[in-house]
Amino acid sequence: MEYVYAALLIHKAGGKIDEANVKKVLEAAGFKSDEARIKALVSALANVNIDEAVQKSTSVAAPVAEAPKAEKKEEKKEEKVSEEQAAAGLSALFG
Repeated sequence: MEYVYAALLIHKAGGKIDEANVKKVLEAAGFKSDEARIKALVSALANVNIDEAVQKSTSVAAPVAEAPKAEKKEEKKEEKVSEEQAAAGLSALFG
């Protein structure tokens, strides 16, 4: 992930995303760089419009971020049902 972050930082700063710049950013951040991974990253990003990709990812991320909230509500309902069932079971034992 740090390789992608390095590329995003270079892009944001207006620099050219090439092997030398990615390596400099990684080393400045304290990471050991892997030449093969850097080459693969630079090659993969050669024909990518980074601004467009970031725009698309942020517009898609918003609905996804709401999904866990819905799941939490469902979990709370399940907990209430299980508590009611437990209470019913206990009253049957002592009832």
